This record gives sequence, structure tokens and C-alpha cells, in this order.
Amino acid sequence: MTATTAPHFGPTPSAPAIRRPLAAAALLAALVGTVFALLLGGAGPASAHAALTGSDPQDGAVVATAPKEVTLTFSEQVALGEDSIRILDPDGKRADTGAAPRDLQSGSTVKYGVSLHAGLPDGTYTVAWQAVSADSHPVSGAFTFSVGAPSKTTVALPTDQAGGGLVGTLYDIARYAAYAGFILLAGGSAFVLACWQRGAGARPLQRLVVRGWTTLTVATLAMLLLRSPYTGSGKLADAFDLDGLKAVLDTKPGAALVSRLLLLGASALFIAVLFGAYAKREDEREKKDLTFGLAIGGTVIAAGIAGTWALAEHASTGIQPGIAMPVDVLHLLAVAAWLGGLTALLVALYRTPDIGATAVRRFSGIAFGSVVVLAATGIYQSWRQVGTWSALTGTGYGQLLLVKVALVAVLIAIAWFSRRWTARLIAGGGAAPAEIQDEETAPAGTSTTETPKSAEVPDTSGATAEDPARAAQLARQQAAVATAEKKRIRDADPERSGLRRSVLAEVGVAVALLAVTTVLTSTEPARTEEEAARASTSASAPAAGGPVEMKLPFDTGGENGRGTVRMEITPARTGANELHLWVDGSDGKPMDVPEVKVAFTLESKDIGPLPVVPARLTEGHWSADGVQIPMAGNWKVAVTVRTSDIDQTTIDKNMKIG
Repeated sequence: MTATTAPHFGPTPSAPAIRRPLAAAALLAALVGTVFALLLGGAGPASAHAALTGSDPQDGAVVATAPKEVTLTFSEQVALGEDSIRILDPDGKRADTGAAPRDLQSGSTVKYGVSLHAGLPDGTYTVAWQAVSADSHPVSGAFTFSVGAPSKTTVALPTDQAGGGLVGTLYDIARYAAYAGFILLAGGSAFVLACWQRGAGARPLQRLVVRGWTTLTVATLAMLLLRSPYTGSGKLADAFDLDGLKAVLDTKPGAALVSRLLLLGASALFIAVLFGAYAKREDEREKKDLTFGLAIGGTVIAAGIAGTWALAEHASTGIQPGIAMPVDVLHLLAVAAWLGGLTALLVALYRTPDIGATAVRRFSGIAFGSVVVLAATGIYQSWRQVGTWSALTGTGYGQLLLVKVALVAVLIAIAWFSRRWTARLIAGGGAAPAEIQDEETAPAGTSTTETPKSAEVPDTSGATAEDPARAAQLARQQAAVATAEKKRIRDADPERSGLRRSVLAEVGVAVALLAVTTVLTSTEPARTEEEAARASTSASAPAAGGPVEMKLPFDTGGENGRGTVRMEITPARTGANELHLWVDGSDGKPMDVPEVKVAFTLESKDIGPLPVVPARLTEGHWSADGVQIPMAGNWKVAVTVRTSDIDQTTIDKNMKIG
């Protein structure tokens, strides 16, 4: 982000032809719409902020006997409810005892366990889990493991991410509205106090700040009601469940939202004083003292409201939270001062044309200071959340950050034009024609709607008595002429018109920039995503290996009972493998036998035997696909060969897998 109206000294080009504001607004709307379409179309659902990095049994594992419990390991702290982890048998019935997950954390390892019923039958079991990350965002997932051998299951793995659906959409809208409301409230108030104190009596600026307060309040209430279904059931009807609301109030995000509402109550009193007693104060000394008091009080309230975001989102978790939280508060305050002040300046330029160059120059200084703070805090936040260059391009968070940087570059380009218009406005003195002052900024009891002589219309007093309808029509015509004349005089000031257009463009890009920032706050930080991926790979990825072959001579004791079994397993890693068996007779030629069976046992871990029944392909050639090896180790492979109805033998040999 960059300053938008910093003073610029030196030669300036002649003013370009003045375009209609509506045309500029239309082009701006098209730009914002394009950015939103690209953003929402390519970003996809927001990722979770805590990741499952391991489990026991692992995803897809085949164990010989049913475990007593299932454990899940996460990349960071999570909040779990009593029903957050569910184990379902092949028929979809609960295989766990229903007790709350046991906290098995040790040091930095975040692990939880769920007890299973005793005597579970063989088959495929589904583990479905849902939790809330330490930064307040929901996360969910599911995986399967098998006891004895894989089987068919009636349980469908969920495909929807936690926090999605209608409730997720409404919650995201409320989050965006909350950011926008805070920016208008804090930035608009700061603009009045620091840049244009006469603006405290301007109704357009009053409405801007009040609307910011209203938007933030409504959005906060909506987030408080939607919090329970957002992190739980996903059903909109549960927004009014009192038990769910009570549970939310006991969480860190719930406490942050309640604190924000209390601070908004204090900010309502601040607004009442700012646009009431302060706007009417005439004595310069008293007004100066009141300005100082309002500035201190307003800064404390704004910092407190910004702190409610830092308390419950990215800054509160991960590395260096003690530094990240105050940095996040400074970042939000700088954003509000810059974007909120920019919006207030736009409103003042369009609705209160009497704003002078002094106010614009003051805002330039504030904007420049905000940019310095944003640059420093933004670099720190980027390092903290991204960490590596590969994460910048290889993760969703990093890619969104690049989009944000590109929008900032566009903003800087537009700001270059704003600086030139500001310099021209300052060089011209910045005085606004008295006849185009907005009536909403005029003192009470005065009129600023006097029609210029060039736009006078005939007196309608006679028509009023004789024909009220005709008089009303003439009055409307008179007002239209007066409005057109004021617009003509206003647009005749090229410096002010050029500045209005460039600031309008900046505000539009800032709206898109705020959208990207909102999505970033609900996306898994790149550093966390890479760390979780590495941990998950080391926990569950197959070890490096390759095809392993062995020869097993056999003798069943019967007629033609001697031969050799040649076995190959590919890729000889944990997970699914392909098994091939060739049975050769004593003469070295393929030998057809009635039956061949294989079993794998990892005696060091008391796993197995895991039975495998290969299928006959051709004479002397047998194979099996999807042979599950749950973990690496020195496995004992037992091969049973039957050469007749009564003659069979089992031979075994150790094989290193993984």
C-alpha cells in the first residue's frame, strides 16, 4: 500500500480533459468486478489452519487385530468437542465408546486419542474428525483403516470442508463487512480529527462514520450468532441455539467478539461527542483540548477493537505470537487510517466541495506515515506466514499474497496521478467557490442553495396562489437549474475534478485489496501448510524402495511335490503393493498347483499375519494387487503351496520392506 496524495513539487502537466464521474465509476466497477471474479473463481475454499499430520492406525493401513484406541496428531493446537472424533464400522455404526477425546499431548506434539469397543470384527473402519484451529478457523477430514483385510463399507467419506456451505458464506461476508466497517469508523474519525476538523459538522462525513459503526456492529453480532454452526453443524437454524451460543462465549473467538461489542458501545459515545459537542464548539482553545482528548480516547478504542482480531486469528498462533499480535494491531490501525481516510477524502471531494488544500495536504502526511507502518508490519507478517520462496508460489496463501502485491502495484500507479493533482491543487490555493458549498455543511439556519443569477427562473409566487401544481413544477425546475449550475461550477475546477477521479479509482482498488486481505485471513498460512505437508509425508508416505525378489524352495512330500517359488513384490514400500508368484517344478518348468497362499508378519511390532490370496493368471503364475503393508520393517513372508488334496507345505523367509 502507498500514500495516495503525497505532495509533489515541480513541473506538472496540463490537466487532461475532464470525464464524467459516472463513467469513471463504471470503469472502476468493472475493474473491481474483474478482480473479484478472478479472486473468487481461482481461490477455492479456504484451507484449514491446523492439519492432521499423523494417525495410528495410519490412513489405509491394514492391522491384524483391532486397536484399543485411535490417535490423531495435529500440526498445531486444536479445540475438540465430545463428538469431534467418530469411528464408524463398515455398517456405519459407532465403533468408538463415545467418550470425549483424550488429550495425549507431550511437549510440542498435539495428539488426541479415542477409545474403541472391544472385539471389533474385521473390515474397513472410517475415522471422521472435526476441530477448531487455534486461530479460530474450523478444520475437518476423514480417513480409513482396516482390521484383518479391507472390506466394503457403507460409510461415505465427507467431501465438504468445515466452515463451508451457506453458513460459511454468510460468515465470510460478515467478516468482510466487519473489516470494512472498522476501516470506515476508525479512518473516517481520524480524518476528521487530524485533517479537517470542520468536517465534524458535515453530514456526509457523519453518515460515513455512523454507517461504519453500524456495519461493524451488525457484522459482529452476525458472527457471534453464526459462530456455533460455522464451527459445528453447518446448519443455519442452529444460529439461535442458546446452548451453542453459550459454548461459543466460552471460547477465545467468542470472548473476542463480545469484547468488540463492548468497545463498540464506547465508540458510540465517542461518535456522539465528535459530531455533537465537538462540532458545535466555537472557542479555539477549548476545541484544541477536546481534540486532544478525543484523539487519545479514539486511539485507545480503535486499538482495542483491532486487538479483537489479533486475539483470535493468525497473529495469536504460530511463531512469535507475543510480537505478532501488537504488530497486527499496528497493521490494522494503519490500514484503517489510510483506507478509511481515503474514503472520507473521496466523500468530502464529492459531497463537500469546500474542503481545502490544507486538509488534503494533512491527509498526505497521514497516508505516508500509514504506508511506512504498513510496509514494516507487512514485511514481518509475510515472513512469519510464508517463510520460504517455494511457499510463496506453491501454496494458496502465497499465491493470494502475490495477488495482493499486484493490486498494491496498481494502487501505486494510480497514486502517482493523485500526487500530481494534489500538487496542482496546492499550487492553485485550493479554494472552493463559495456558491458550490454543500448545504449539508452549512451552519444551521443558513441557506446555500441560492440560485446563481445566470440560472434564475421566473418568480412563481403568483402561480402559487392560482395553480399549486404549476408552482410545484416551476419549483422543481428551479432546483434542477440550481443543481446543474453548481455542478458546472464544480466541474470547472480541473484540479479538484482530477483529484476526485484518481481518489475514486484508488478507493475501488482498495475495496478489491480488502477482499483479498479478508480471504488471506481465512486461508492456511503458507508456512503452516508446508510444515504440515512435510510432517504428513514423513508420517505416512511410503519409504523409498524398489522391487524385492526372493526364491523359496519347497517340498510337499508327495508325488511331484518339489519345486521353487519365485516371488516379487513391487514397490516394496508401505501402502499398496503388487505381488507376483511363479511356481517352478524340479525341472525348472512352470508348475501348476491347486493353491498358493501368502502371509506377512512383522514380529517386532506384533503385526500379522496379514493373509494374501493371490489369483492364478496362467500356468505357474499367480498375482495379487493392493497388498497393504502398514509400516516399514523386516517382514516374515510365509508362502503355503499345496500340490495335491493332502500334500502341502509352508516355507518362510524374511524380507525387508520400506
